[in-house]
Amino acid sequence: PFDPDDLSHLIRNASRQISLTEENRQLKEQMVSLENVENLVGKSEAIQQVLRDIESVAPSNATVIITGESGTGKELVARAIHANSPRRFFPLVIVHCGALTESLLESELFGHEKGAFTGAVYNRKGRFEMADNGTIFLDEIATISLKMQIELLRVLETKSFVRVGGNKEIFSDFRVICATNRDLKGMVDKGLFREDLYYRINVVNIQVPPLRERTEDIPLLADYFVRKYCTSMNRPLMTIEPTALRRLEEFPFPGNI
Repeated sequence: PFDPDDLSHLIRNASRQISLTEENRQLKEQMVSLENVENLVGKSEAIQQVLRDIESVAPSNATVIITGESGTGKELVARAIHANSPRRFFPLVIVHCGALTESLLESELFGHEKGAFTGAVYNRKGRFEMADNGTIFLDEIATISLKMQIELLRVLETKSFVRVGGNKEIFSDFRVICATNRDLKGMVDKGLFREDLYYRINVVNIQVPPLRERTEDIPLLADYFVRKYCTSMNRPLMTIEPTALRRLEEFPFPGNI
């Protein structure tokens, strides 16, 4: 039997713990969201449209493809979508497809069993498996081979796959975000990218504008980076002279941000 005072104390502690847990959850949610959206610096209509697109698509499970030139911040957009989605407390798994050969990419995405090939000395989870309940971001999706496109299409349709060298089917609940700096529709017309895969990943398209199309954001970006690096290098906060700022605004920035 409980002493009434002890029971009352226990109930108060439990209630306080529930309240603190909920408050902590809400704070984490706000921190993750703010951290990733604040990195998308700009007040131009072009970048505001990107932010509106993120806000619109983040709560859903829709597959997203982010297009734009190199250096425009496509990965930041992917991170912001994940951070504002119901999957935000599960992993965001990033795969840079263009940096891997076909065989390495297959092992990276699907994992492998011990002994599947020379050097496979242990079982290894693939990126799709790691992304269970979370999001997988396939950067440079246009670089994958036609063979890998077929395998990827099947995984997107069934949410299942088999590790390299294995025979057990593995299921994973993941959301897919892709990115490319190439003209995928043009690649489809030339037979370089599968049309069925193109329509599978092109459910929602977010176009990230190049910096030369949003020059009004250059002063904000310059200030952002000055503050960031002065802080990281323990230097006094510096300012950019108006003449230098005008030169920055006139520069075309072929590499973007």
